[in-house]
Amino acid sequence: MAITTISRGYGGTWSLPNILTYGRLVAVPLVVGCLFWSEFDIMRWTALGLFIVAGITDFLDGYLARALAQQSSLGRMLDPIADKLLVAAVIVMLVADHTLRSYSLCAAVVILCREILVSGLREYLAELKVPVPVSKVAKWKTTVQLVALGFLIAGPAGERVLPGTIVIGLALFWASALLTLYTGWDYLRAGVKHVIDE
Repeated sequence: MAITTISRGYGGTWSLPNILTYGRLVAVPLVVGCLFWSEFDIMRWTALGLFIVAGITDFLDGYLARALAQQSSLGRMLDPIADKLLVAAVIVMLVADHTLRSYSLCAAVVILCREILVSGLREYLAELKVPVPVSKVAKWKTTVQLVALGFLIAGPAGERVLPGTIVIGLALFWASALLTLYTGWDYLRAGVKHVIDE
């Protein structure tokens, strides 16, 4: 009985995978705060460091949840929320400090709209008890997106270390936007099929 209770405790609210997800949620306002003072190089590097740590926890929490058999409904709910909050907050701050501007705003809108679309679809399909598995292309999209945002967070500070940092970041950002369109259409097509069937 005691062993069962302990097992449930570790797999519940305060399981290691969930703690990593909580950490990613806490990182969102910290990264935003650093980018608010993005004119200082130290703040950009701090934001980048926090962003990288958050990105690593995004991989680790899912891996550990499966490896330790600590998957939970709370984790499944919070994990995508933490991811989307982090990406959306960073994009908004990069637009605010003009790292993202002109035509790059189109890519930003595509990415943000897709996140809202997929979130809505997941919520609707969850009511129908229809799982929405993450495709391999979607995983590649997330990876490219995170790397692109990392370069753009470094921004002008990164240019002083690696000339072309912003150009690399923008190129990867557009690549992630194209992958976003593809995966968004994929999810929409699957979602519409279930809506019509229903």
